[in-house]
Amino acid sequence: MPPLYIVEQGAKLSRESERLLVTRDDEVLARVPLIKVSQVLIFGAVQVTTQTLRLCLEAGIEVVYLDQHGRYWGRMVGPETKTGERRRQQYQRASDPAYTLALAQRFVMGKIRNMRTILQRRNRERQDAAIAEAIDRLDESAERAGRTMNLNSLRGVEGSATAFYFGVFKKLFDDDWTFEGRVRRPPTDPINVLLSFGYTLLEHNVWSAIHAVGLDPYIGFLHEPAHGRPSLALDIMEEYRPVVVDSLVMKVCNQPLITPRNFQRSDDPQRPVLLDEAGRKCFVREFEARLEQESAYSRPPLLADGEYPTEKITCRRSIELQVRHLAACLAAGVTAYQPYTVR
Repeated sequence: MPPLYIVEQGAKLSRESERLLVTRDDEVLARVPLIKVSQVLIFGAVQVTTQTLRLCLEAGIEVVYLDQHGRYWGRMVGPETKTGERRRQQYQRASDPAYTLALAQRFVMGKIRNMRTILQRRNRERQDAAIAEAIDRLDESAERAGRTMNLNSLRGVEGSATAFYFGVFKKLFDDDWTFEGRVRRPPTDPINVLLSFGYTLLEHNVWSAIHAVGLDPYIGFLHEPAHGRPSLALDIMEEYRPVVVDSLVMKVCNQPLITPRNFQRSDDPQRPVLLDEAGRKCFVREFEARLEQESAYSRPPLLADGEYPTEKITCRRSIELQVRHLAACLAAGVTAYQPYTVR
């Protein structure tokens, strides 16, 4: 089930029997049956009634609050899943340095392979020498990641690979767009704004899957635990960043569904570039379409051996299956986690 995104400023979310009703002034913007909603994401100045919050929490639907531009504020969730043993296994594996490294390597190798695939796809027609060189560097990086001896070395390999990838990222866009490199805090150009926005949306989808499976989103392997950091969500996100968000940013910019006119400069040093409401609505719509897109997926073995047939499932469903696969690996104490990769 998809989340319900409420982007319209001044909107109100209320309960209508077993449905969620979104209104603004006297206009009904959406009327959605509760059983068709997995999560509610609220952006900025949106009013939510107490009755609606109770309905969502009783139904196990989390409500996520973000500011108007997508910065995370907090979330409301119902009772924790009754999976204490599953979390105990997670904590036990995370305290084992050798196990942590082996699992972290899998996350990084999945990310690097998917970055390489994205560049290969885009370079089939361009035949750009710099992109071809970056692809070769990513090949080398994936191999080096599997040979690292500690987490610091692995993170160094991941950082270098990401630098190779974003070093040629500008070549994947039309001339109307400028991009000098990945800048996160704060994003300083429209492409970086879209990347950050997309990663925020992806993080909340992964967080929701982790919570549903019963793992602790704050105890990861590649990303060290830190106050307020959903480390496990960031771990699993790595393999999905290129194929969900990066490729989507290319699509909306190059078609173009979003143009430079959807952005404006701001005097706020924390947000020097702002995406307008129309652009946010468009990006959210395309992001959801991407998660609902079906593709071939070979279910990974839940333990060290065994095979599952290839099937066509949505990207959203694959996220849940990856989390369940990880949970099974943690329960068995094996590092046979197979990251989600595309060709």
